[in-house]
Order: sequence, then C-alpha cells, then structure tokens
Amino acid sequence: MSDVRPRGGRLPRQARRAQLLDAARQVFVATGYHAAAMDDIAERAGVSKPVLYQHFPGKLELYLALLDASCDALVEAVRSALASTTDNQQRVAATMDAYLDFVGDEGGTFRLVFESDLTGEQAVRDRVERVSRECADAIADVIQEDTGLPREEAMLLAAGLAGLAQVTARWWVSSGGTIPRGEAERLMSTLAWRGIRGFPRAD
Repeated sequence: MSDVRPRGGRLPRQARRAQLLDAARQVFVATGYHAAAMDDIAERAGVSKPVLYQHFPGKLELYLALLDASCDALVEAVRSALASTTDNQQRVAATMDAYLDFVGDEGGTFRLVFESDLTGEQAVRDRVERVSRECADAIADVIQEDTGLPREEAMLLAAGLAGLAQVTARWWVSSGGTIPRGEAERLMSTLAWRGIRGFPRAD
C-alpha cells in the first residue's frame, strides 16, 4: 500500500494509539473490514504486528475502537451545531453543515459508520444505532423545548431530520460533488427548515 509510514522510535501510548487508529481507518475505508488484514494495518502504521497487538487484541477490537471514535465525532459535531446559535433556522443550517463535514471528510470515515460491511456483527449494529439515536436525541431536545411536543413526537421529527441530513449528504458525496458544497447545504437546509418551521413555538 502507499503512504506507509517508516518505522520509528517509541511514542507515548496515546500517540501510538492515535497513529494505529489512523492507519486502521485508511485500510478499513479502502478495503472494508473483511478484506483488511492486521499485517496491512501494521505496515501502514510503520510498526510491527506485536506492537499493534499490544494496543488492540484483534481486528474486531480495532475496528470497534475506530467506530466508537467516528460515532463520537459525529455526535459531538451535531451537538456543537445545535449549541452554536439560538436561531432555529441557523441551527438547521449548522446541523446540515455538520453532516456534510462528516460525510465529506476526505478520509472517508463516514463509510465505517453508514456503509460498514460488518453490520452482521451485533456490536457494530449497536454503535450505528447509538450514533443515530444520540444525534436524534440532541435534535429532539431543541424541538421539544421550542414546540412543547411530547418526547415521542419530538423524537420522530428529529429522526426524520437526522435521516434527511445523513442520506442527502451521502448522496451528495456519491454524486461526485457536482453540486457545490455551499449550494448543497443551502438546499438541504431549505428543505429541512420549511418542514420543521411549520410546528409553532410554545409560549
């Protein structure tokens, strides 16, 4: 594989772990879980297999650690977008932008979350369901606070907005970005805002 790191000296444990996760992301995104080999990941990271196994006892544990980090990044991005303003139209735009950032990242991390070839594994399904639920929870908090809707109804609307953002952002990437990024965000935000603004604010 290209971009193989040269073998170097000792790194602090957290720095080494981050290096290994980055190498694993590149391999898993490029080949998928099943075709990836620990040999490939160690080579990409520029370490020996024993060093890799010191941090991760197996390929599944490595994959799950990477998936956890990826899911956490998306949840944090959505929460930050919602907290960035008190103007709800701008909140919608910021949330759509967060999904576009995540899906459009050149590292392709979103494929591990939304296009994994390991969804037959319960631990993977649990994590994918968690990220969807936590993103919807964050959006539902805002909807419920502003509209006074029951939690179940707010969650349904929030799941719809999160699904719109995720699926549309992925389509934008798969289409090769023929629509400029700013225009894609505007169209997504307009669609979402015209739907959610129909629910009146609670006094």
